Amino acid sequence: MTAPANFVEGLLFPGYGPEDANPDLGDSAITETMGIGGFAMGASPAITQFVGGTVSDAINYTRSMYSITTAENNNYSLPPLDFKGTATGIDILKVLETGIIPVINTGIAHKVPGIGQIGAGIVHPPRECFVKALEAFGERYGDGNKGE
Repeated sequence: MTAPANFVEGLLFPGYGPEDANPDLGDSAITETMGIGGFAMGASPAITQFVGGTVSDAINYTRSMYSITTAENNNYSLPPLDFKGTATGIDILKVLETGIIPVINTGIAHKVPGIGQIGAGIVHPPRECFVKALEAFGERYGDGNKGE
């Protein structure tokens, strides 16, 4: 599902400003779906020095992801959370019911191709992607009684 990308909120390298930034792009969003990246930020609170925020922010981001997922990935245990596995398996309904949108740790790319990364930060995918996913799920599976 697609929608216009959001801009990353974070820290820019010296010499760059918000006007230089591109909306979020790349593969960082994929890593979150398996329980790493932003979902595991509580295990590496020092990352906040790179993406912005506080240690409490990092732990709170990680804790909030359990509210919108279906399982824990025990391959990635989090010592600051008593070795709990990272949240994994994003649930469309939980995202839409809670209003908690997955968190993504990502780089900030320059809007001019070829310049590359100019910072790093936190972004959330567009809510519209989850709305479209639920609609597509409903179209495909309906009420679960198709074919009976």
